Amino acid sequence: MTATSDVHLPEPFTGTGTIKSPATDSVVGEVRWTDPADVPRMVAGLRSAQQEWAARGPKSRAKVLARYAVWLGEHREEIESLLIKETGKSAVDAAQEVPLIIMVISYYIKTMEKALAPESRPASLPFLAIKKITVHYRPRPVVGVIAPWNYPVANLLMDTVGALAAGCSVLLKPSERTPLTAELLLRGWIDSGAPDVMAIVQGGRAAVEAVVDNSDYIQFTGSSATGAKVMERAARRLTPVSLELGGKDPMLVLDDADIELAAHAAVWGAMFNAGQTCVSVERVYVLAAVYDQFVAAVVRDVEKLSMGAGDGHDFGAMIDESQLAVTERHVADALAKGATAATGGRRAPGPGSFYLPTVLVDVDHSMACMTEETFGPTLPIMKVASVDEAIRLANDSPYGLSAAVFSADVARAEAVAVQLDCGAVNINDVISNLMCTTAPMGGWKTSGMGARFGGAEGLRKFCRQEAVVAPRTAVGAGGNYYNNSPKALKRMNTLMTKLALIGPKRAAR
Repeated sequence: MTATSDVHLPEPFTGTGTIKSPATDSVVGEVRWTDPADVPRMVAGLRSAQQEWAARGPKSRAKVLARYAVWLGEHREEIESLLIKETGKSAVDAAQEVPLIIMVISYYIKTMEKALAPESRPASLPFLAIKKITVHYRPRPVVGVIAPWNYPVANLLMDTVGALAAGCSVLLKPSERTPLTAELLLRGWIDSGAPDVMAIVQGGRAAVEAVVDNSDYIQFTGSSATGAKVMERAARRLTPVSLELGGKDPMLVLDDADIELAAHAAVWGAMFNAGQTCVSVERVYVLAAVYDQFVAAVVRDVEKLSMGAGDGHDFGAMIDESQLAVTERHVADALAKGATAATGGRRAPGPGSFYLPTVLVDVDHSMACMTEETFGPTLPIMKVASVDEAIRLANDSPYGLSAAVFSADVARAEAVAVQLDCGAVNINDVISNLMCTTAPMGGWKTSGMGARFGGAEGLRKFCRQEAVVAPRTAVGAGGNYYNNSPKALKRMNTLMTKLALIGPKRAAR
């Protein structure tokens, strides 16, 4: 759930800063920026606390996470009120975040003991059966989580709770646009009786660099450009990274699709959170036979939308003027090159960073709205002659996060899905893969590397694997040490070759 830009205010962040609402420009609160020179000390504290946290074991950690989930549920109204002020979201958009995190925690507390348990591995060859092979998953001491502004709860905690479940300490770096929600979430961790294995670094670029330079693993969510810089810096210490980056998600509407369902999904998928979602519907390819019907249904739905912060609105403000300017540029570029705005096409009148929900038709790949991540409330729709053309155009992108395919024939849609170059495909739905905690959530190409969660791997990624090879018997121990006589060497080579070829010979038959 990526934000297109990550560090936007001038350096350095010193002293305190004022956070204002993008919807009203009113003051939300004050934040104290972290001195990057203090980060090594903070990390030292986290490393010390992590040892006891890891030693507790999965069952004990699960109880702490369960108490935190209860705190989140009990303080949901307070959390959502604050994030609405910081982001200008509508209440319905804000309402999605806390339940998602509670769902992720619920999944982890049920599965973490089994996922993190030592795992026995079989011997690859018969003569190695005398060895017992066990893989242990040992937590990395400190995980740095660098999160964007578009989902101040979900993007910050989605990875944090997995790292905590694995037995790591976590150093959080929230967006400098939404620091206050992060402070509230840290207070909840402390209030729920948890140990000091979570800390926050507030600031901009220098804060990011300090987190990267002092952590043992980095989970970054943000733009592709910034993700590359984070990876480059992490490489200085060979620190492993997981990156969830930008997207330009396509939606394909086949000629047998339920057009009403597809239209509803496209509008919600494009306008949810004012389009500021990495897996939002950013471009639609519709087969010619149903194109006019689809466009009419989309325009009808968009014209019913209510825009504003807080209660009673479908979606809210954009995070700031710089993000709104990207949307304005993409729409202006499309209109200049022959596209038509069937609805919207301009910023909303009045105060705040609001942009009217916009449907663009007569678009093509010469336009930025079809090739660059917009991250705004726009829905460009392109007519295509065939399914093959839709697939080709969908794949004609440097991004590969997720996609959607709509068809009455699920098998047909699945056949299309596996031809799309992306990390996840939703059939007859949009964004729903984010709810599937057993499946990986990651991108291809410049949309990232690794996955945020997904089954046992969502916990194990925060661990270092250690293989322990122990003897099952003392028979034969040391029998091949320096036994290098010509006769013994010939016997050993003959035996090793025969044993190694058993499997390949069987497979080749």
